[in-house]
Amino acid sequence: MTDTVITPDSDARARRNVTILVMAQAFLGAQMPMIFTIGGLAGQSLAANACFATLPISLIVLGSMVAATPLSAIMQRYGRRAGFFVGTAGGATGAAIGAFGLMQNSFPIFLLGSFFTGFYMSAQGFYRFAAADTASDEFRPKAISYVMAGGLASAVIGPQLVKATSQAMVVPFLGTYLTVIGVNLVGALLFFALDIPKPPKPAADAPRGRSRLELLREPRVAVAIICALVSYALMNLVMTSTPLAVVGCGFETGDAANVVTAHVLAMYIPSFFTGHLIARFGVERIMATGLVVLAGAGSVALMGVDLEHFFIALALLGVGWNFGFIGATSMLASTHAPEERGRVQGMNDLMVFGGVTMASLASGGLMNCSGGTVQEGWTAVNMAMVPFLALAGGALLWLWLRPQDS
Repeated sequence: MTDTVITPDSDARARRNVTILVMAQAFLGAQMPMIFTIGGLAGQSLAANACFATLPISLIVLGSMVAATPLSAIMQRYGRRAGFFVGTAGGATGAAIGAFGLMQNSFPIFLLGSFFTGFYMSAQGFYRFAAADTASDEFRPKAISYVMAGGLASAVIGPQLVKATSQAMVVPFLGTYLTVIGVNLVGALLFFALDIPKPPKPAADAPRGRSRLELLREPRVAVAIICALVSYALMNLVMTSTPLAVVGCGFETGDAANVVTAHVLAMYIPSFFTGHLIARFGVERIMATGLVVLAGAGSVALMGVDLEHFFIALALLGVGWNFGFIGATSMLASTHAPEERGRVQGMNDLMVFGGVTMASLASGGLMNCSGGTVQEGWTAVNMAMVPFLALAGGALLWLWLRPQDS
C-alpha cells in the first residue's frame, strides 16, 4: 500500500487545519506574551535576590524543553489533538499553581507553576509542524508561515489583557494568572475541529528511519537546528530582560507591555509573506537575513535606553526571529521521512528549548548582576548576542559553500 501523495489541488484539508491552528495561535498563544510580560516582574517581587527575577521565565522554558520529547511521542502515537490537549491542561495547571504562589507570596510555588506553563509552550511549538502534516510540498512553507502569523492577534490580545488584569486584584498579577486559566479551558475546544489523521501504526517490517545521531549528521538537519536554537534563544534572552529594563529605566509597566506588543507584532506580521519569500529566494537567504536583522536589534539597543530605542530594538528582534525561526522550521520539515517525524521534531525542540532555557537563565543574571546600573545590565544582555550570531552565521555559510553532492 503506497502513501497518498498530497498535491497542491488536494490542500483543502490542510487549509482547514491551518485555519484552526491560526485561531489557536491567536487565542491560546495570547497567554505567552501575558506571562512573559509579567513573569519577570512578578519574580522580582517574590524572589529574595534580584538576580533570580527571570527564573520563572527560565522554568517555563525548562518545562517546555522537558515536555518536548514526551509530547512528540504522544502525537506520534495518538495524534496531534491528544498532544495539544495535554498542552492546554499544562497551561491551565501552571496558571493555577502560579496564582496560588502569588496568593501565598511563595517564590518556589510560583516557579512550580511556571514549569507546568512550559507544557503549553512546548505544545504551541508543534502547531507549526501540525500545519505541515497534511500540506503539499508547495503549500508547506506557506502553511507554517500562516500558522505563525496567528501570533499577530496574540500580540494584541495578550498585552491588553495584562493591562486590564495585572492590577485588577489586591495581589498584583493575580488577575492575569486567573485569566490564563480561562484562556486554556476555552481555547482547548478549538482542537475538536482539527482534522489531522493519527500516524499509522508501523508494521513490523516498516522502515524505522534514521537514528537521532544519524539525523544530526545530516548537514541540513544540523544547520536548521543550530539556526532555530540561536534565533529563539537570542530572542528570549533579550525579550526576557526587556520589561525589567523598561521599568528600571523609569518607564511604567504599561510601557513595558506596549514594547512587548510591538515586539510580538513584529514576530508575527512578517509571517504573512515569509513563506512566499522562502519560496522565491530560498530558505538559506531568508535565514541569513534573519541573523542580520537580529544583529541590528542588538546594535539599536546599545545606542540608548530611550523608549524609542526599546521599541525599535524589540521590533527588529521580532522580525529577525521570524525569518530565522520560520526559515529553520521550513528547512527541517524538508529533511526527514514520515517515520522520522516524531524523532526529529522532538529532538529539534528539545535542543532549541534547551538553548532557550540557558538564555533565559542568563538573562536575569546579565540584567541585574553584571553591572551597577540598569543600563550596564542591558548592555551586557545585548553584547551576549555576538558569539551566538557568529555561530549560526558560520554554520549557514558552511552549508552554503558545501558541495551539494557531498
